[in-house]
Amino acid sequence: MGSGERPGDPLSQPTRHRLFGLLGDLRAPAGTEDLAQRVGLHPNGVRVHLERLREAGLIRRDRVPQPRGRPRDMWSAAPDAATRAEPQRAYADLGRRLARAMTDGAGSLRAIEATGRKIGRGIAQEADGTTAEASMQAVLLSMGFAPTRRVDDAGKLTYELCNCPYREAVTENQPVVCTLHRGITRGLLDTLAPDTQLTAFVARDPNVAGCLIELTGGLAEQATALELPGDGPP
Repeated sequence: MGSGERPGDPLSQPTRHRLFGLLGDLRAPAGTEDLAQRVGLHPNGVRVHLERLREAGLIRRDRVPQPRGRPRDMWSAAPDAATRAEPQRAYADLGRRLARAMTDGAGSLRAIEATGRKIGRGIAQEADGTTAEASMQAVLLSMGFAPTRRVDDAGKLTYELCNCPYREAVTENQPVVCTLHRGITRGLLDTLAPDTQLTAFVARDPNVAGCLIELTGGLAEQATALELPGDGPP
């Protein structure tokens, strides 16, 4: 087992995390060799990681017949990957973060958000992405939020969180959990893109999901310059 990898958590291994996020971004099947080239690793090693993700139900493999030779493996994100991306890990992470918030003496929502901000800075230091925006997307994905993103004509970048991995905890105490998450979001921005402004953090019913993180400045400008395609509805 690799350094830092947690038993039963395939996404705790950095390469698998990158591959899972990459397939989610591509939104189309990709071959082993193509994925290996994108992450800069040998196809044989990448195939092992892909098989681990497939066994966890996070991605699917289709074997496409070729005119000559063996069928070609094509990989894509599983349709229900958002809800299968280790919800146990999400709850364990939430419990640990709430425990830290209380240990830090966070007796008010303002204090809980401040503690969340410290936690977010720490998470950002381990983010894996070629750009700050890619790192932000990867973190939200690894936390189980199934984010989609879009940039509007005014240059505002919006992440819509299509899954709430904390839905049971939110039902019990939405102000505390959502305040902690808002703080984590601010902490991520502090490290990944300090010139980005969080203009809105809109909490929704956790059973429906669809919470919104709205940003202007650094990340939004980066996404616009890269002509980032929208993942969600306009």
